[in-house]
Amino acid sequence: MAIIHTIPEFPPTVVVIMGVSGSGKTTVAAMLAGRLHWAFADADDFHSAGNVAKMHSGIPLDDQDRTPWLAAIARQIDQWRADKQHGIVTCSALKRRYRQIIIGDRLDVRLVYLKGDQPLIVHRLVARHGHFMPASLLASQFAALEEPAPEERAITIWVGRPPVVLVDEIVAELVRQSGGPEP
Repeated sequence: MAIIHTIPEFPPTVVVIMGVSGSGKTTVAAMLAGRLHWAFADADDFHSAGNVAKMHSGIPLDDQDRTPWLAAIARQIDQWRADKQHGIVTCSALKRRYRQIIIGDRLDVRLVYLKGDQPLIVHRLVARHGHFMPASLLASQFAALEEPAPEERAITIWVGRPPVVLVDEIVAELVRQSGGPEP
């Protein structure tokens, strides 16, 4: 796939990049935001200190831990929308009910699912340093994962390729879905 050198025009849009820990959400989202010159927020920055400590200790978060975190992400999305600004936010968004909180019926919010199998993601997590999410919690993430249903209109991208290729595919699909010319 060719590298896109122009910045496509989009109506104000927010993109949520979802997937299990280690799927490349932050890397891909940051590259995509840089490519498109859109605002960027990492969902990890919305976690409370208690959530971070829990995960760092190898304890999975429960829905009570996640509720204020998801609400904070939804507020960021709604702020971008109110400002008619483009934005990209990462969020594991493993369960449909979580995606309902952050996306719901917001038609200008698009979901990108970074999909990978457990062996690939384990390899990535083991190689990653300085992150609070230990590889030991990955099994709980795959157990909790509810892949997006067709009505969620997710763009599904296989993560076993270089991030620049993934970004090219996401941009091309966003352009296609917005009715714009192919990049």
